[in-house]
Amino acid sequence: MTNSSSTDPTRETGRWDALFALLRRLDADIEAFYERRGVPGMRSRFASPMIRLAHEGPLTIRALAASLGRTHSAVSQTVAAMREAGFVETVPGPDARTRLVDLTARGRELVPLVEAEWRATEAAVAELDEEGGVPLSRIVAALTSTVAARPMSERLDAHLVEPG
Repeated sequence: MTNSSSTDPTRETGRWDALFALLRRLDADIEAFYERRGVPGMRSRFASPMIRLAHEGPLTIRALAASLGRTHSAVSQTVAAMREAGFVETVPGPDARTRLVDLTARGRELVPLVEAEWRATEAAVAELDEEGGVPLSRIVAALTSTVAARPMSERLDAHLVEPG
């Protein structure tokens, strides 16, 4: 069913689009890095959970999510993808209701490369900060404090034009 009284706002290029396109490109570049090193299936979003599990694991999904500052749902989806790629496994926990996430032998073997990539990524981002003219880290810090002062939800309320 179409709504003939309005135009599709997603047909217009939005300010978010360029940011999300850049993030997708950076993720794809990191995945290509791993592919060139013979690690197919590695995703940039796997790095921090793998490193955390190497240092603190095995952990429940809830504990891993809390440790990473992410939602249970997001970490659960990431763990499922990591399990499918062969980097982690779930094992019985201390009671019948608990499952722990642990690195597989393949996952443990990859941790030194993942940690090295993490450090190299941080160095590359610092380089981008210097070369980009306007440091991304400064923009992110400024936007973070601006949103803390007036949350996005309040801004949406101020700009919302109710339908009908």
